[in-house]
Amino acid sequence: MPRAPTFLSPFDAPALVARRGLSSLLTPDGELLDLTAEETRERLTQLPPPLLVHGPAALRALDLSPLSQPVPWFDLLDLFLFVRPATTVAPTPRGLALALGIEPPETIGADLLPVLCETLLDELRHKAETPEGTLLRALMVPLTRAGWAWSGEVTDILGPPRDTTGAHPYEAIRIWKRLPRWEETAPRPAPGSQPVSPNAARQRLRDILGEKAEIRPGQADFASVATGAFEPRESIGSPNVVLAEAGTGTGKTLGYIAPASLWAEQNDGAVWVSTYTRHLQRQIEQELRRLYPDETTLRNKVVVRKGRENYLCLLNMEDLLNVASSRGPDGYSALLPMALLARWAEASRDGDLMGGDLPGWFGELFGSGTLFGVADRRGECIHAACPHYQTCFVEHGIRRARQADLVVANHALVLSQAAWAALAPPGLPDEDTTPTRYVFDEGHHIPDAADSAFATALSGLEAAELRRWLLGAEGSRSRARGLQRRLDDLLERLPMIDTPLQAALQAARSLPAPGWSTRLHPENPADENSTPPSDTPALLIPEEPTQDNPSEAFLRALDHQLRARQTQDSRDGYISAECDLHPVNEGVASTAETLSRALTRLRDPIRMLADRLAAQVEDDAEMDAPTRQRIEAMIRTLHRRAISRLSGWIGMLDALQTPPEPDITPTFVDFIRTERLPRTRATQGDHDIGLYRHWLDPTIPFVSTIQTPAHGLLLTSATLRDQTGHGDAQNEASWHAAELRLGATHFLKPPIRASVMSPFDYTTQTRAYVITDVSGEIPSLAHAFRALFETAGGGALGLFTAIRRLREVHRRIHEPLETQGFPLYAQHVDAMDNATLVDVFRTETHSCLLGTDAMRDGVDVPGEALRMVVFEKTPWPRPDILHRERRRLLSEGRPGDYDDRITRMRLRQAFGRLIRQGTDRGVFVMLDRRMPSRLLSAFPDGVDVRRMPLAEALEDIARFLRPEEQENGPPLLQG
Repeated sequence: MPRAPTFLSPFDAPALVARRGLSSLLTPDGELLDLTAEETRERLTQLPPPLLVHGPAALRALDLSPLSQPVPWFDLLDLFLFVRPATTVAPTPRGLALALGIEPPETIGADLLPVLCETLLDELRHKAETPEGTLLRALMVPLTRAGWAWSGEVTDILGPPRDTTGAHPYEAIRIWKRLPRWEETAPRPAPGSQPVSPNAARQRLRDILGEKAEIRPGQADFASVATGAFEPRESIGSPNVVLAEAGTGTGKTLGYIAPASLWAEQNDGAVWVSTYTRHLQRQIEQELRRLYPDETTLRNKVVVRKGRENYLCLLNMEDLLNVASSRGPDGYSALLPMALLARWAEASRDGDLMGGDLPGWFGELFGSGTLFGVADRRGECIHAACPHYQTCFVEHGIRRARQADLVVANHALVLSQAAWAALAPPGLPDEDTTPTRYVFDEGHHIPDAADSAFATALSGLEAAELRRWLLGAEGSRSRARGLQRRLDDLLERLPMIDTPLQAALQAARSLPAPGWSTRLHPENPADENSTPPSDTPALLIPEEPTQDNPSEAFLRALDHQLRARQTQDSRDGYISAECDLHPVNEGVASTAETLSRALTRLRDPIRMLADRLAAQVEDDAEMDAPTRQRIEAMIRTLHRRAISRLSGWIGMLDALQTPPEPDITPTFVDFIRTERLPRTRATQGDHDIGLYRHWLDPTIPFVSTIQTPAHGLLLTSATLRDQTGHGDAQNEASWHAAELRLGATHFLKPPIRASVMSPFDYTTQTRAYVITDVSGEIPSLAHAFRALFETAGGGALGLFTAIRRLREVHRRIHEPLETQGFPLYAQHVDAMDNATLVDVFRTETHSCLLGTDAMRDGVDVPGEALRMVVFEKTPWPRPDILHRERRRLLSEGRPGDYDDRITRMRLRQAFGRLIRQGTDRGVFVMLDRRMPSRLLSAFPDGVDVRRMPLAEALEDIARFLRPEEQENGPPLLQG
């Protein structure tokens, strides 16, 4: 596409809706054309750059090469981001129309785009003479320099900036000067212990739903049961635990919000609601708007909390802006995403870059590098030493959470917070106030979350990241700050910390040096005298000799043992990426001993540094509050980032010398694993290697860290239990298995059990099929997916157990489906985040979506947008070392039942995506003909499960989904 002339107006440009089939093109003369991809490409070479929605997607549809920013076309998503910042919208013409309050036609044509454009520009005209207009005019200075295609039209509407004499041209991007500053408040008293009565919870639920709403008995019963988690605790270390299974459609979110909000109000305390994914956090936040419809009240009462790496870091943003400014005209292109990011940040509720109110397509339009650059992904926060500390989004969220009634977090944050509270040095306050009441939504994920939270990994990447955190960038162009730079402001005031600091920095050189991954294989040695590859910056090759680096020697020994013991799967040719640690090779044992001593020499001075900082806080009663906060934050960071990690590594290395006793059930599972690395300037290699330690039963550390601070916990999900039959014995067995899996048996007080059935009529609303003539080969799978998606007319979700197979099927079917008007989106293929993919899928009712585990659990797409779920393969547990040991030692002598239980739970979760409201109809299709009948109990009672060939199933599905077409039959795919 040619570059846009500076004088071009979007209304003089053609409008384009690009598709794999016939694209819609509105010419500048007003001619509306339906063109093939080839015809569209030819026309575009003769026309000015078009008006469109989502330029990268349009280029892909037309098989055109992507272009870097600034792009020549008029992308309505750019304009939407400028006019309506911090507003999520599905990045399609239909999604944009719905967001603007325009009823889109059934068939979207290019003639809709000028209507959308005029609507947005009219909205901009109304802002022109408001205080917001002043900011928008100022932002046009960097946007115009960046070559933004909309600059001319927007400037004509807003007018030029006023009174800019002496102002920096990029002043509008410096939002840290205008953001509100937080102020400290008095500590919140400890919450009370007044219980919530079941009747009060039911009444609160009625208030939330409204007087005219019909109360579903199951939802009200669930709210009553949930009050058990808010009873007063009877003894320390013995919280009240409620396991509540709520069938799909029960309305469990509002069911637990009712008693939780009541308890918070009555006791002046916070309830932490924990979920597994960002997407679920957003769903819960949306539900809470029904309780707090006023935006100000919602902001005061509800806070969403995530890890620091999810939020905009103002210091990183300032660094990026300074770099762009110093480059003159060469840096202008970086101003475009920075200016639009600044526009969003001032309107954002909490500065959440990942899954918050920044549209998930931002990174696809402007490059993900900007988002990674402005987030704190290296743990380098300098807390109170940061000049933007009091405007920091993370610090705002922490302080709001201390006063909130409901904090919506995720399992990873909650578990790490609980672990820190259990291990923190005495007297050191945490950032977040430790809650006493928890709700764990999607509680069936607790074992997985605990497995990740409490595992230990001594890998090349982890160790190299610690080195970079301690020593900084070591000469590269990275902005990574080392520990000394982060402590510069304290060194002058506290000279006693210099000695342990210097000792730690010297000892840190025992960690993997830059370029470590290229030296991993002995057949490709790289030392200080070797010549770097042509695409490797010379600064990345360390100056010091690395042949005696104890970390790298250990990694090479691990790699040698793994290569010697790897096996190849005869069925699919995969070479295993892991092996057992024991029996240990001599090379691993000897290098582990050396590395353990080196890591101890590193940990001890860091521990001394933390102790001296703590002593200074304790001894200096007149220390000012900012300095005290700065030091306390540094102590926490030293423990979290370095001391606890090094202690875990040292423990692993020391235990490695002693082989496990065969007759004793181990606490941990240790193994060696390799993982592929993205090829970056920091790694320059293709894989990582490491020693991994997982708890055999990860719910043990979960319970041990949370049972002391917690007074009450509610664990809820639609799939807490694996029900394989009926009767009291089967019911008791299913609850016993659930308690074992969730760790409830480790609590001192037995849990309260409750189950609320789904209100849906699965007999009439659903069908399930096991296809008997589809092989597991990619061509056969692709044919089946295409035929099924066409028969459903879109609205289909395809679930995969392997990313490689998903990508292969997508590659084969996306063009023919899109040619017929069924857009196909895919996780791990499209650059959009999962939440945005689901938004698009929900908006485009004839679209299809492919995904893996994240799409299997917790996705809520009611109505016509989801009428078919297709599973590519029986979701057996991954047969890795960790699963092997757990099924052997935790299955109570029935390893086959252990595998079946996990698989049935996954099938139940997948089936639960299908019916989300009483009027839904849908079909579930399993393409694995080898799926055993004993797994069919995963489906709800009443589901009609049919085994048949694909052709018969297509006819049956068409009759079920479109009974009005019975006479003529469904449109079947031939060949």
